[in-house]
Amino acid sequence: MGVMIMIMLTIIFIMEFIAGSLGNGFIAVANIVDWVKRRNISSVDQIFTALAVSRISVLWVVFTDWWVSSFYPASLVTGYMVRIIYITWTVTNHFSTWLATILSIFYFLKIAVFSNSVFLYLKWKFRKVLSVAMLLSLFLLFLNIFMVNTNIDIVIKEIRRNASYASITRTSLQFFKFLLFPSFVFILIPFTVSLMAFLLLIFSLWRHLKIMQHNTKGSRDISTTAHIKALQMVVIFLILYIFFFLSIVAVVWSSDLENIQITFFAKAALITFPALHSCVQILGNSKLRQALHSVLQWVRFRSDKRLLHS
Repeated sequence: MGVMIMIMLTIIFIMEFIAGSLGNGFIAVANIVDWVKRRNISSVDQIFTALAVSRISVLWVVFTDWWVSSFYPASLVTGYMVRIIYITWTVTNHFSTWLATILSIFYFLKIAVFSNSVFLYLKWKFRKVLSVAMLLSLFLLFLNIFMVNTNIDIVIKEIRRNASYASITRTSLQFFKFLLFPSFVFILIPFTVSLMAFLLLIFSLWRHLKIMQHNTKGSRDISTTAHIKALQMVVIFLILYIFFFLSIVAVVWSSDLENIQITFFAKAALITFPALHSCVQILGNSKLRQALHSVLQWVRFRSDKRLLHS
């Protein structure tokens, strides 16, 4: 039973990894190609591209950690390998989380409608708001790296003191706790900001949608349909973000149980947000959706041409 669960979790993990790598890779390439063609790129596309690159990095770091801990657990004794994996995770996950938060702030300031003077000022200075958020994230990143590096030194000393295979396997489960606990603390800040921004945005969209439906007597015009779609996208984003936050809590909690199945399930859940949200972005963005359609048409044309010549 335990073996079957691990096989299923491995399949899910690999499928998420492949889907996330392809989805985020497509977003990055499509935006870069469009940038080269137009010689211009919008603010939201800049965020999309940077977010896609950071998420690809996160997926590969988590995949590398899974591969090493599953097939070469003894290598975790070396401080060099541990430091590379976990500090790289800290950096990539930090940028991925904060860029997602900056995207939520961007959506909130660009789409939401409030008459509050503070909101109107922030909306007018939205570029400065995004810059301040990024500078704050860089300060927190350096602090986070310092804490993670200190915890890595503690864990490495513990492993070298008890360097049996059983001890290595057991202690490797603790790595995520020592790594993710400071990350969990630092993720609380961007998560809280995103949660507030999205809840206010959902409220604004819902209120505006009710007003439009009342004025149009229930008929769905183009504006109403666009607001419904925007509301759906925001809700999906928020659900995935909350799931990502809870998965970090689960990983920290599961490390105390020393159960490899629960820990691996938590790892698989951890990459759900960076993997699946890329697909949501593609389907919800008309430019990306059109680019995907063009790529699929080209692939189909090449396949048909190859079949004709065979």
